[in-house]
Amino acid sequence: MAAGGTGGQQPAGPDAPGGTTARLLEIFNRLYRYFGPRHWWPAETPFEVIVGAILTQNVAWKNVEKAIANLKAAGLLSPEAMARATVEELEPHIRSTGYYRVKAKKLKAFVDYLQERYNSSLKVMFARPLEELRPEILGVFGIGPETADAILCYAGNYPIMVMDAYTRRVFSRLGFFGARVSYQDMQDFFMAHLPRDNRLYNEYHALIDSLANRICLKKAPACLNCPLAGLCPRIGLGETGKSKPAGSSGKE
Repeated sequence: MAAGGTGGQQPAGPDAPGGTTARLLEIFNRLYRYFGPRHWWPAETPFEVIVGAILTQNVAWKNVEKAIANLKAAGLLSPEAMARATVEELEPHIRSTGYYRVKAKKLKAFVDYLQERYNSSLKVMFARPLEELRPEILGVFGIGPETADAILCYAGNYPIMVMDAYTRRVFSRLGFFGARVSYQDMQDFFMAHLPRDNRLYNEYHALIDSLANRICLKKAPACLNCPLAGLCPRIGLGETGKSKPAGSSGKE
């Protein structure tokens, strides 16, 4: 799968100047100018996206790449081949991702679901309406909201935006919501104020993750280098950009 970009910066939103949509699109445009298109998700097929989305839970992407290369070399990187394999046969190939025994069970659960429900056809599965398919995927063992939405957005090209801890960190510091906001509340917020566009959701999520991974760090963020410096009130951060000590008045 070649992840599509947005085709460049986005026009101003439909609300009044300074409104929520306009602010969100200004953030997007600043991130896009700074980082450029992220070409996410890095995968050759939709099934590889799905495998990556499951394996990347709680681990660095470089470790996922090793596991995917192992599965590919073993001839296991297709729904049919993985369905024929046992959990024990999958385990050694994904050891680099941590919790590999549980993740092998998650992979197996997904391909078994795909085989039983859709005869192993992603094309048939992705022909289902989003509002029907999302709860169905969430019912598969080991698939939570972030993984389900990554599958739907990046493998299925549905208009749904993925949320994660990076989104919560960046946008709580920007003052859009509190640091303990739920996944669903974050997603509802973005999708209520942005155009319904898979390419925009795809790129925006990837840009947020680039910012949080490189600049808006959990500890000692590099605020002076941030493309959002002029927009960000840096809620929860001290004057130097480092986290305030416990007991400070800033939001956590």
